[in-house]
Amino acid sequence: MGYNSLYNRNLKPVIGLFLASFLLILLLPVFIFISISIIAESGFPVFYKPLRGGYHQKPFHIIKFRSMVKNADKIGGGTTALNDPRITKVGNFLRKTKLDEIPQLLNILSGSMSFIGPRPELLQYTDKYEGEEKIILEVRPGITDYSSIEFINLDEIVGKGNADEMYEKYVLKKKNALRIKYAKEVSFTTDVKLFSLTVWRVIKKAISFIFMGKHK
Repeated sequence: MGYNSLYNRNLKPVIGLFLASFLLILLLPVFIFISISIIAESGFPVFYKPLRGGYHQKPFHIIKFRSMVKNADKIGGGTTALNDPRITKVGNFLRKTKLDEIPQLLNILSGSMSFIGPRPELLQYTDKYEGEEKIILEVRPGITDYSSIEFINLDEIVGKGNADEMYEKYVLKKKNALRIKYAKEVSFTTDVKLFSLTVWRVIKKAISFIFMGKHK
């Protein structure tokens, strides 16, 4: 298999289109409820749409529920620190339960993302990809991959200080190595395994946060 496979280039987008359409309809009540909650707490906009490096080096706007104060990217860096003061109360819940990722179903419908694929990165990093790192952009970015599972508690890893500096020093290269691993191994079997593992880890994290007040 891998990034040059028929599955990656042709079959995977079709599977994603049908699955995303089904889930978007199924989750519409949740979608509406979260939107109203965000507006009630901090007004518009409901979505946060920053630029990320995309498939074949084409930048795209990833769509997430806004979990921070307005213009948060102008107040602080691109990496979210532990207990980042920019995060709203509703946003904190959305992040810990990963519900802020639901609007990426729209990215999948547009063809800019997949369910499984290298987690999209800031342009300031993707523009500097070199060597094997370039194959990361030969796969549509996804909602989850090996790196998303490995660093599901990223805020705890980067801590409360300079999150961008910690990310670049201790996380970025490791995440890229896992992104490369996915690009080389992409297949239907790999995607099913990662999808199942992600669902389990997210449910575990959400239950821990909701019922035990823990971050992990």
